[in-house]
Amino acid sequence: MKPGMEVGREESIEIIVTEDMFAAFEGKVVHPVYSTVAMTYHMEWVSRKIILPFLESHEEGMGASVQLKHVAASPLGSTVSLTATLVELRDNIVLTKILAKNQLGVIGKGEVKQVILPKEKIAEKLKQATFLIKLHSRGHFK
Repeated sequence: MKPGMEVGREESIEIIVTEDMFAAFEGKVVHPVYSTVAMTYHMEWVSRKIILPFLESHEEGMGASVQLKHVAASPLGSTVSLTATLVELRDNIVLTKILAKNQLGVIGKGEVKQVILPKEKIAEKLKQATFLIKLHSRGHFK
């Protein structure tokens, strides 16, 4: 990683809730509001913005965990602002806390952990997983 990433660093994004962000399963809308799935995506995205300026050309970040509490609804057309704050940086592990708000207040709180790895190592992990899945699908593991 490039130097300069420090605890306290913040990044923000702002989105407007659209129908494709609604809580839906198998194509059927359950609630016409900002879904937990969409919130998870946006929390990961705003956390990724923390690391982007510090990645070396041979590195990439990978999500390791997401924890969130979705505490209030946000309907179609509402504006959601998400802010990630870097709270821990240990070796190649980056931990952020995220706050999601709409015009009425807090709608979600969360934490995202990312791991910075060499792209070569990520490619090797993917290659290994692909190989093992193929073996499994051919009945080599039971």
